[in-house]
Amino acid sequence: MKQNVFVYNTLTRTKEEFIPFDAPYVGMYVCGPTVYSDAHLGNARTYISFDLIFRYLTHLGYKVRYVRNITDAGHLEGDADEGEDKISKKAKLAKLEPMEIVQKYSTGFHDVMRTFNVLPPSIEPTATGHIIEQIELVKIMLERGYAYEVNGSVYFDVEKYNNTQDYGILSGRHLEDLLTNTRTLGGQDEKRGKLDFALWIKAKPEHLMKWPSPWSMGFPGWHLECSAMSHKYLGEQFDIHGGGLDLIPTHHTNEVAQNVACYGKSPAKYWVHTNMLTVNGQKMSKSLGNSFLPHELFSGDNLILNKGYSPMTVRFFMLQAHYRSTLDFSNDAMEASEKGFKRLMNACTLIDSLKPSVETEVEIQPLLTRCYEALNDDFNSPILIAELFEASRIINSVHDNKLKIDEANLELLKAVINTFVTNILGLKNEQSSSDELPQVLDFVVNLRNEAKINRDYATSDKIRDGLQKIGFQLKDSKEGTTWNKV
Repeated sequence: MKQNVFVYNTLTRTKEEFIPFDAPYVGMYVCGPTVYSDAHLGNARTYISFDLIFRYLTHLGYKVRYVRNITDAGHLEGDADEGEDKISKKAKLAKLEPMEIVQKYSTGFHDVMRTFNVLPPSIEPTATGHIIEQIELVKIMLERGYAYEVNGSVYFDVEKYNNTQDYGILSGRHLEDLLTNTRTLGGQDEKRGKLDFALWIKAKPEHLMKWPSPWSMGFPGWHLECSAMSHKYLGEQFDIHGGGLDLIPTHHTNEVAQNVACYGKSPAKYWVHTNMLTVNGQKMSKSLGNSFLPHELFSGDNLILNKGYSPMTVRFFMLQAHYRSTLDFSNDAMEASEKGFKRLMNACTLIDSLKPSVETEVEIQPLLTRCYEALNDDFNSPILIAELFEASRIINSVHDNKLKIDEANLELLKAVINTFVTNILGLKNEQSSSDELPQVLDFVVNLRNEAKINRDYATSDKIRDGLQKIGFQLKDSKEGTTWNKV
């Protein structure tokens, strides 16, 4: 069925109907990680959010080309072209080759994404693999008068660009305000303007990662790589450009300027941004001592955590907040999500055992419609999850013989669970660690039934109570005894 999807567009600050340039084809570019350290939870939140968008658009029948880059060069410690290259600095400290650092943390990033059941993108290009394309973009901007060279480095002329274009169109800030609030940086005197940013940087002799160019042995500016790679794989204009909210003021603002300077148009039709992570109401920060990595959250090996949580519990927790809302980690919130996730998974486990009736006391079509309406409204996963809890209530009521459902509605209910829980939210049942577990439990239940037949109620109760303690609940009915995870 056709769905009208509405997306909040940072560029226009409104929700707009999603109408791709060339339906059913959709181009989506999301800024990937700089691979100089372990993937953090902010990374995970962003990529889980875009995984949801990727999954939903694919479910609707769009042919999505999802490009998510790897930054393996050119990202300096300061976003304003100051400090060392992050990867080179890490390599020097560890006495390794830069590409060893890149390999280590790229592998770690992919491991974390797999753990969270994040689908891989269609294309995952690297900055170092597209040096030629970046040099060509610099040439175009020089030819069109939007860039200038000084001592082997090339800079983008923001004020000249702003004479004919709106440099702050994405951030919503005027150039005058930006200039007033930008400090003059020492060592940046070769720039003509305070907001000018590097397109190509001449490398110092000790710099490890550098390439030949018409201007110097050097390396590209951080903002340039995304313009080059999005253009190569998605064209001059594509449908969705995404990333974290923190990328708007500098990185994405400069991307827009670069693309307009080269091609006369903004690269993306819809700009989509995820919000920040906080811990107990405070910004997550190493300096505040409240930051932790995904593996610490799984193991609980961090002083601010009461215990560890499974990857799917964490994914579920993140999806319970809308991607544009601040997501606040706390032990209470995580424990509530763990209970909610188990409740949902228990219902998913029960659904295949439900028996249809001739008549029905529930209609599933309205529930299905509401699930689509939630995602059509800017991919509203919290509302979708609320609807899926309603589906769980129906499943439990049917299982307990408190509600009748006919075959047609039961099949539709199964489709709701499979479509939205498994395929779109990307949640997996972690409760069964072994394929043989159901057979083992059935065997134990049969032993209990034999004990009851033999009037050995002490053994029967011992089995029931023992299973309850390890998380399995038995239910006796006229049809027999069933079990489920609690």
